Formats: sequence, C-alpha cells, structure tokens
Amino acid sequence: MKQEIENRIAIYALISRLMLVEVDETFLENIEKDERLLSFFPNYRDWSKRKELSRKELIDQYYNVDFTNLFLMHLVPYESFYTRDDQMIESGGDNPIVQLYNDLDFRVELDTARVVSADHIGVELEFMYMLCVALQKALAAEDKDGICELLQVQRAFLKEHLLEWAPLFLINAKRESRTPLYHDGAELALEFLLSDFEYVTDKLTTYCGDEA
Repeated sequence: MKQEIENRIAIYALISRLMLVEVDETFLENIEKDERLLSFFPNYRDWSKRKELSRKELIDQYYNVDFTNLFLMHLVPYESFYTRDDQMIESGGDNPIVQLYNDLDFRVELDTARVVSADHIGVELEFMYMLCVALQKALAAEDKDGICELLQVQRAFLKEHLLEWAPLFLINAKRESRTPLYHDGAELALEFLLSDFEYVTDKLTTYCGDEA
C-alpha cells in the first residue's frame, strides 16, 4: 500500500495544483522532467508548439487564457453550483463542506487560492491530497484503526462530494479546453477519480473488512 499511497499523493497534488491557479514554469518543468507524470499528458507531450515557443510564451499566450476560460469565466468549478437546485455557489459558512474541512483541521485560504468558495474543484482535490498524506503517516505508524478511519473518510468524500459533480465538470472542461495541457489534465482527473474510488473501496473491503 505504501507505493500506492505515494502515487495517489503525487496525482492529487498534480491535478489540484493544475486546477487551482495558473501554471508557472516550475510546474511545467516538474511534469516534463518526470517521464511517469509526462505519460499522463500525451497530447501535451506531443504538442508541436512546445518546440516552437518558450515555456513563458506558452503560459502567457495559451495556458493562462485556457485557465481563465475554464475556471474563471465560462465554466463553474464549484460543487454547490451542480448540487443546489438554484445553482447558486454557496460561499458562506453554511456550506456543509466547510464543516467537514473544519472537523478534519483543513483550512482553506480563499483569498490566497483566489476562489470564492471552499467547494472549488481544486480545493476538494487538495483535501483528498491532505487525506492521503494523513493515510501515509498512519501506515508508517502501523495504525490500523487510523488507516481504516481515513479510508472511510476518503471513500465518503469521493462518493458524497467529488463524484457527485466533478465528472460532469471535467467532461465539460475537456470539451471546452483549448490546450493539450488542460485537455489531458481534465481527462487524467476524471479517470483517476473513478479509479481511486474503486481502489479505496477495495482497500476498505480487503484491509479493513468494511463492506461499505
């Protein structure tokens, strides 16, 4: 399970960062120098413009434009928009996800993250990243009760939150994307969330004896 958790941490860190703020040269370099990460972005890897323009030019002319289109203007990357009947973004403390974050000591700096609500897809993915880091620590401490409790929290969060709305957003983002980076990123996030739910469910059954 150790290597699997490390892989989950890496992917949640990658996709949450991609969807929370605009990319920078360091982010792109980290993808490009890691063959395994780059394999998740096949269209980006083979994009001819990467050979024609510098990273800074690509960011300024393409990636920032695409990010703005997908996450700030044309699409709405917030859970409450998809789950509330009135399609309003629940930005206050009444949002049930805020209480969940507080219960698990996860703090969202909305201003720093430049999001209007804690149920932004990038924040929810970062929450899963945090839960995976906690799971890694529980595994290192051989704390079976802690491991099983964290797996239960992860499964519930995926089932009751991310998988309730993120697939629809990610399908739309993939369709609306104008660059291979965000096209591949949306596809990666979609496929990973679905497979990760199956993984967590399987681990709960085999490791914890939980038939949830």
